[in-house]
Parts: sequence; C-alpha cells; structure tokens
Amino acid sequence: MTYPEDTDVASVMKAAQDNLWMHFTRHGSYADAEVPMIVRGEGAYVYDIHGKRYLDGLAGLFVVQAGHGRSELAEAAAKQAQELAFFPLWSYAHPKAAELAQRLAEQTPGDLNRVFFTTGGGEAVETAWKLAKQYFKMTGKPLKHKVISRQIAYHGTPQGALSITGIPLFKQMFEPLVPGSVRVPNTNHYRADEITGVAGMTPEQYGYWAAERVARAIEMEGPDTVAAVFVEPVQNAGGCFPPPPGYFQRLREICDEYDVLLVSDEVICAFGRLGTMFGGQKFDYVPDIITCAKGMTSGYSPIGAMIASERLFEPFKQPTEMFAHGYTFGGHPVSAAVALANLDLFEREDLLGHVTRNEPVFRATLERLHDLPIVGDVRGSGFFWGIELVKDKATKETFTADESERMLRGFLSKALYDAGLYCRADDRGDPVIQLAPPLICGPKEFDEIESILRSVLTEAWNRL
Repeated sequence: MTYPEDTDVASVMKAAQDNLWMHFTRHGSYADAEVPMIVRGEGAYVYDIHGKRYLDGLAGLFVVQAGHGRSELAEAAAKQAQELAFFPLWSYAHPKAAELAQRLAEQTPGDLNRVFFTTGGGEAVETAWKLAKQYFKMTGKPLKHKVISRQIAYHGTPQGALSITGIPLFKQMFEPLVPGSVRVPNTNHYRADEITGVAGMTPEQYGYWAAERVARAIEMEGPDTVAAVFVEPVQNAGGCFPPPPGYFQRLREICDEYDVLLVSDEVICAFGRLGTMFGGQKFDYVPDIITCAKGMTSGYSPIGAMIASERLFEPFKQPTEMFAHGYTFGGHPVSAAVALANLDLFEREDLLGHVTRNEPVFRATLERLHDLPIVGDVRGSGFFWGIELVKDKATKETFTADESERMLRGFLSKALYDAGLYCRADDRGDPVIQLAPPLICGPKEFDEIESILRSVLTEAWNRL
C-alpha cells in the first residue's frame, strides 16, 4: 500500500523528474530510473512512495536525532505558529529565541554565552569567519583574516564556508573563492604512514604531529595574519576521523600562543551525535566559537547557530558598534520553539546517556565486519561511524578513481538502498560507508545495519 493513500504517485514522480532540482545530485542517473521518493518516517525508519521500509542509517543527513514521527515536536511548531509565526531578530527579539539562547549557553563549555542564530550550518560557519575578521579589526589586529582548516574537511557551501572546505571537487566550479584559506593534514590515523612519511606513529604521536602542522602553517602565513582554525570534533568528509589523544589539547595551546580563534564546527557533532551535547565536551577542549545546526531541532524545522565566547562579544557592547550581519529567518520563532521541545525530549529520554551506553555496542557490531576482505578500517565516535573500503587489507591499497566510481555509484549506493538501508557511500577521500542513525537506535538496529552491510559488501567484493 502506498502512503498516503490519496497520493497521485505518477504525478509526484513526474514533478520530481521535470521540476525539482535536487542537491548534490547527478540528475543524469535518473534519466531512466525513478527518483527515490520518501513520504513518511517513524522512529528509525522511513518509507518510500511505494510503501517500502528503509532503516535510516544517516538520520536523514546527520539530523534526525530523536527519530521520525515525533508528534510533540510537530505540536510545538503548530502552537508557536499560531502565537507568532515570524518576527526577525534585527534590533528586536522574541521569547523563544531568547529562551533558546539561554538554554544553549547553559550547556556550552567555558564562557560560550553569546548565541547568533542562523538557518543552517553553512551560514553558521560563514558567520564565524565574519565575526573573527571583525573582532580582530576592532581589537587592533586588522591583518588577521586568514583561516586554517584540514584536508578533505567539509564546512559548507556559501562562498566563505566553501573556501574553508578542503574538498577540491566541490570548489573548482565556483572559484575564485574568498581568499585567505589554508589547508593542513587531517587526523586520519589509518593513513598516517602515507600522510606523514613516517612509519608506525602511535595515535598520540600522530595527534601531536598533526597539531604541529597547524602551528607551522600559522608561522608560515604569519601569526599576525591568521584569525582562526576551523576543525570538526570528528571530521565528517573522508569518513569519520576522530581526533588522536592529545590532539585538541595541543591545538588549544597553539591557538592561545598565536592569538588565533579555535572554531569547533559541530554542525554534525553537536546535540548528542557523540554522546555529549557539544562535540568538544567529548574530547575535553573548550573552543572560542561553536558552529552548530542539524540536530538542534532533530530536523523538524531549520535552524543553526554560531555560539561565541563572551570575550568576542565585548567589543560589540559599545553603543556605536554592531556586527553588520544577519539572516531573515535566523532564530525563527517556530524553529526556536521546536528546538526547545527537542532539548526537553533529550532530557526526558536521556538521549545523551543512551548514546554513551550504546556506543561500545555499536562499535563492536560494526567491527564484526573486519572479517570481510574489503573492510580496511572501522572508526568513529558515539553514533557517528565510517567504514573504509580497501582492495588489500595488508597494504591498505585503496581503489582507483574508476574503480571507486564503479563500486560506490555503480553498485554500492543503490544496492544498500535496495536492501533497505539508507546511508552514505562516499569517496571524497578514500572510499567509505558512513553511518549516523537516529540517537534512539539500539542493538536491534545495529544488528540490522551490520547484516545488510555484510551482505552487500560481500557482493561488492565478489564483483571486483
């Protein structure tokens, strides 16, 4: 049975083909195929227009923390829309934005007390870079404008955020971009030998080496020109790179030494994805700025935020000063109300504790896949995991670009979906499968994920 029953399936599918321009999508791949059409969600599962069920192994897009079909979040949106559907935060305020700002400030580490709302993560990153530039101009260091970020890291699509992004393929069609972005190595310890040229580094040694590359980059550019370092607690693109022990502690020391802002891009890692409210709390560091979005409302309404240290707000307290930046829908009343209801739900159901308790179970379940010849590495944190695929486990030989194209897009992505698992098969670095299910999942869903992956990856290996 299709859902809803009155859906005109043919009409909807034609509209998707003829009028909808999807994001990051190769439309040519649907020239002779249906566009996948998801119509309903319930718990950890989504259903397509033909009634088929899929385990949502990516929480939509690292978003749906509390699961699909939560009526209390829909009701919070409806109630707020009836009271006050819209009002901007341009020189005025509304209660839900103020309450949410206070609620977030209470949960952030350190003195990150100032919340600037956006409508998404890319806008939050854009906001953080603009703040860093203006802050240093206002405090007598006008040359500080550059940003350091990591190779393969994804920080968003606006021109500034895209400049900080370390994925050449995503950038080349839009160049020239905003100048002043510099790249350093990421924290992929599995590939440490080839990244460093030094064999056999321990995670601790590699973490120190990777952090020191940031210091060298600051020195090379000139400390008086570098404003910020942007890093994710667990790097997404490339396949879930957790930080080696001591990495963030050394990075914090380096940023303090050179008066450079440490920006923790937590668009994915905040709101329970790692088992803590904010990602930096998982790895015991306090940034100067947090950028966040996605899980703040569990996706029930769009919102994002840049959360800044109180000291960064100080120059703006002068009566003639302002941060000349904003978004029409930033801190939207409906989104703010949904976010507050979502945070209530987090507390009521102890989602952070649930993730922390189940992280070892999820890890152990995925690590069972190590017996497959195609699985090279299983890595991640909390409910955020990557499985790197290799041609040779002993040498860690990866796939060529053509092989990766045939395997990921020619087979794996569709085969996983057809088998009932929505996740990400990606080759922005080495080929990986990424998993980030809703935070309500447990051993039953983990076993289902492992079973589907085992079957499809076995078939992929047999096709090589």
